[in-house]
Amino acid sequence: MREPRNTLKNPEHALRIFRVRASLAVLVVLLLSSLLVGRLCYLQIVEHEVYSTRSENNRVRVEPLPPTRGLIYDRHGRLLAENRPTYNLTLVRERVDDLDATLTLLVDLLQLPADEVEEFKVRSRQRQRPFQPALLMSDLTESQIARLAVNRHRLPGVEVQAQLLRYYPQAEIMSHALGYVGRINAEELKELDPGNYAGTHFIGKTGIENFYEEQLHGRAGLRKVETNARGRVLRELGHTAPQPGSDLTLTIDIDMQQLAYDLLDGRRGAIVAIAPQTGEILAMASVPGFDINQFVTGIDVASYRGLQEDLDLPLFNRATRGSYPAGSTIKPFMAMSGLIEGVITPEQVIYDPGYYQLPNDDRRYRNWLRWGHGRVDLERALAVSNNTYFYSLAHDLGIDRIHDNLEHFGFGTRVAADVAGQGDGLLPSRDWKQARFEQSWYPGETLSVGIGQGYLQVTPLQLASATAVLANRGHWVRPRLARSIGEEDVPADLPDTPADIEVSNDSYWDRVFSGMEKVLSGREGTARRTGAGLEYRMAGKSGTAQVFSLGQNQKYNASELRERLRDHALFMAFAPVDNPQIAVSVIVENAGGGSTHAASLARAMTDAWILDHNCGLPEQESCLGGNDAESRP
Repeated sequence: MREPRNTLKNPEHALRIFRVRASLAVLVVLLLSSLLVGRLCYLQIVEHEVYSTRSENNRVRVEPLPPTRGLIYDRHGRLLAENRPTYNLTLVRERVDDLDATLTLLVDLLQLPADEVEEFKVRSRQRQRPFQPALLMSDLTESQIARLAVNRHRLPGVEVQAQLLRYYPQAEIMSHALGYVGRINAEELKELDPGNYAGTHFIGKTGIENFYEEQLHGRAGLRKVETNARGRVLRELGHTAPQPGSDLTLTIDIDMQQLAYDLLDGRRGAIVAIAPQTGEILAMASVPGFDINQFVTGIDVASYRGLQEDLDLPLFNRATRGSYPAGSTIKPFMAMSGLIEGVITPEQVIYDPGYYQLPNDDRRYRNWLRWGHGRVDLERALAVSNNTYFYSLAHDLGIDRIHDNLEHFGFGTRVAADVAGQGDGLLPSRDWKQARFEQSWYPGETLSVGIGQGYLQVTPLQLASATAVLANRGHWVRPRLARSIGEEDVPADLPDTPADIEVSNDSYWDRVFSGMEKVLSGREGTARRTGAGLEYRMAGKSGTAQVFSLGQNQKYNASELRERLRDHALFMAFAPVDNPQIAVSVIVENAGGGSTHAASLARAMTDAWILDHNCGLPEQESCLGGNDAESRP
């Protein structure tokens, strides 16, 4: 028979279990409470500064204050680059919940063309500092501003800000000399000082705007503002004013610049005018130009493609980067080289039968006048532009001495102190040819250089600078575009100016000048028609530069050639001879003879400066002194 099972509870056992469980529960609660208290202590004591700062940042924001860009004036205080008020669209990525949706809405509200949408989106993703606004669009229209205002509640992080925008009153005629500003791109952003450029959306891209970017930009300021939870500004707590950029006064005379542009009359070419005694660039025109205002806010794709595909290359600065054969404009410098080296004397005479032959060579190097000029000395060789004389001189000098002497005049170098994007031209030498073609130098190539052909290439700026050095009797004053920065004048004697050219007999300059004067006033002068009626002494030299080489017995006939294969017309000049106030170089592409198509342009420039501007005449020698800012606001 089974024993009955004991179903009664054991109170003592149950109590032990309860006590164990209660103890564990208390331990867990104490542990969790300790962790909570410890975390609170960590946050409130150890990390107090961090979270206090974060809290403050939710309420207080530091905003950059971009500086006002300095203005640019011509030498008489006339405005060349100003700042006009405009409205820009900016976006702070950190305050945007859905960037793609916001951009889609903005594209719809702004009614952007299809070809601008992608660039618009790229700008929104351009790397910025945290909470720094990215510039999406400049110069908003009134209708665009109205549509954005109505939809403001749908666009957190998007603001319409009033800012100053660069504007160029003389946009086309100053396009290459002045340059322009444009939006800062991603590559530039990596190189810029993030503090100084915070809040700045534009930077100098080319020309003077680029070269003097540091001075024109100024220093950024900042302000502390209190904001609400949606990021809206409630009040300003502190303010550090930005330092505006320095105003820049150029050496350019806008009247001379306009004249140079008008003289070229739409023809491809360049004119550069320099004041020899000070190095001030009075005009530096390259034609055709373009409207630089288009580039400030971002030129549209179709317009930019049109400029790029234009056969006349309006974006190309012919004055500083165009490389052309010097033609006969090199002859005064060759003459001085021969005199300096003692290879010729001013009285030395050669006989020109219409050609020159190297020793033991049957090839004839032709003078432009087929039957020759007969007996020719230095001055007559310059006046009639006799090739045979300069073939002989080049052979006697040799390419090594030619290279060294022409380099002293600035050929083959970047001559100006503050002109961005200068070209070097090309001053050939034995070493250059060996490195470039792995070939030896031939005597016939020296003859070509002697009349400004062959490998020799010069820029209009180099030619004008060399003419100024010649006018100064070898004294170097480096050309420059800045006359004053802020209240400080730019000195004429810059520290990196090349050494002066020394000659053993100062009368050598007079003999070369006399030959150049006869170019315009002599009975046989190649530009004697241009020199008719001169009221002052002017020295010059014409040049006709071949675009392609002719064969031994070929004759040049412009009417049989396509326009872009015709010779370039060149002219260089300075005046007055006894007190030089202006040196000019002119290049007109594919125009033909320099004495016919370029000399009159140089004469018009010297007339305008010496007669119309009353510079260079004895009673008006102060024309170049000091800053004339009467018309400056």
